Amino acid sequence: AFSHTYNMGAWHGAICVASRAMIITGKSVWNAKDEIETISSSDSSALSRTWPKLLSNNGYMTYMSGKWHVNAPIEKIFDIVKNVKPGMPDDNRAKLYENISKWKEESGKLIDFENYMPIGYARPKNEKDQSWNSYDSIFGGFWEGGKHWSEVLADDAIDFLEESKNHDAPHFMYLSFNAPHDPRQAPKKFLDLYPIEDISLPKNYAPQHPYYKEIGNVPGLRDEALAPYPRSKFAVKKHIQEYYASISHLDEQIGRIIKFMEQEEMLDNTYIIFTSDHGLSVGQHGLIGKQSLYDHSIRVPMIISGPGIKKNRVVNHDIYLQDVMPTTLDLAGIPIPKNVDFKSLKPILFEEDNEKLYNGIYGTFGCCSSSNYTDFQRMIRKDDFKLMLFPVNKRIELYNIKEDPNEIDDLATLPKYDEVIKSLFNDLIEIQKGVNDTLDLKKIFEI
Repeated sequence: AFSHTYNMGAWHGAICVASRAMIITGKSVWNAKDEIETISSSDSSALSRTWPKLLSNNGYMTYMSGKWHVNAPIEKIFDIVKNVKPGMPDDNRAKLYENISKWKEESGKLIDFENYMPIGYARPKNEKDQSWNSYDSIFGGFWEGGKHWSEVLADDAIDFLEESKNHDAPHFMYLSFNAPHDPRQAPKKFLDLYPIEDISLPKNYAPQHPYYKEIGNVPGLRDEALAPYPRSKFAVKKHIQEYYASISHLDEQIGRIIKFMEQEEMLDNTYIIFTSDHGLSVGQHGLIGKQSLYDHSIRVPMIISGPGIKKNRVVNHDIYLQDVMPTTLDLAGIPIPKNVDFKSLKPILFEEDNEKLYNGIYGTFGCCSSSNYTDFQRMIRKDDFKLMLFPVNKRIELYNIKEDPNEIDDLATLPKYDEVIKSLFNDLIEIQKGVNDTLDLKKIFEI
């Protein structure tokens, strides 16, 4: 397992879009944005550079099921495609955006926000609020079609693995669960695993982020509309409960797949990689969604198992989740194209090389309400520190992430850290050049 795995961020509010664009192309965030635009036009050269096509062109049978959410022709990228899902299950989004517009016109005050929200949003309003629950199929979402989407994907995976026994070609399966994306729905037995009275508030819980507007986390951002303002302790606990239930249900489905592979004696020659697009705030720092550069939103799980990989080993190197793209090519003996921006983890997996791969982890977030889509947040994480920059209000935050992993104590105003800030800022400027980030931070910040 890799304990410090990160997503670079995104150029708009749907973080998963950018995350998946990077993993499919192997390119860093701004390069991936351009590459996906080329791929979306079915450019044959660009298609041939995608992760699945590189495997397919080297003899692998490629399969995909589940969430896609990339502006690219999936049927031209994978050999076999089944049950493609959108970015998230359908809910009251159309009504939500209509009501948000109405709220802005008539009030615009946070105190009135929940009164305008449709069922499933700005909830729970109080401990008696039963207007929506995660296990009743009447609310649709993951239950659309009659069977929870996570269970459907596990069924699909097992069917493909069964069918693959009839083929000599090695296979690559890209199984993309929507869960635990909201609406966070799961059978009631999984919710019952986490009694609300046993749920603890995050150490960095806050009722509201002090400058949510300036970092692009406004009420009009769909994720942030899920809970009422301010974030009550009960509301946060309820969202955490549903988050845990969704994850546990997902875990059971993954367990079904692995059990089948074990029964069919497939594990001895199969590498399994588990990771996620991004994290989630769920009440931390007063936020609900994933559109920030705090660790709770950009740090993700990364577990890799397979022949030759030592069990129960934890690697603390800072890496990107998109490193799985060149890693799989490397494991398959396929040359990694020079235009791939991420790095293979294979030397670390087999303990051939324990050197760190990156001179700092870069992060960015821009959103559709931004004037130029790129200016809300920037970040560098290096060694024991994380420097966060918020260009809209010219704010700087510095955290000692070794001593303060919950990012509670901002050190930026303490003079003794001036040199640390300068050093990290200069490192960030250099990384910006390498990833083609055109935002001129030197014009905004006097550091």
